Amino acid sequence: MTQAVVDVTEILKDLPGWSVAPGDRPAIERKLAFSDFNAAFGFMARVALLAEKMDHHPEWSNVYNRVEILLTTHDAGGVTALDVKMAGFINEAAAALGGK
Repeated sequence: MTQAVVDVTEILKDLPGWSVAPGDRPAIERKLAFSDFNAAFGFMARVALLAEKMDHHPEWSNVYNRVEILLTTHDAGGVTALDVKMAGFINEAAAALGGK
């Protein structure tokens, strides 16, 4: 089932650290830094478990202690409730592991 696209400007009010991703497709992004590679990788493992359970996977990259994340729902053509849920979990996981 295709998800409904949400108003990004409204949802960003409740998602600290997230912003509209640059480019021509609707998406939100967050850049995080952790104390070291182990903390960054642990964070990614936590998020990966939820992503697999939700069958909704982030686009991300990792270099040493930095993780960059982009969320969008491809089949809906924009940001949906799935992305909002994932972003909220990412914020919680990042806070628990010292991500800034």
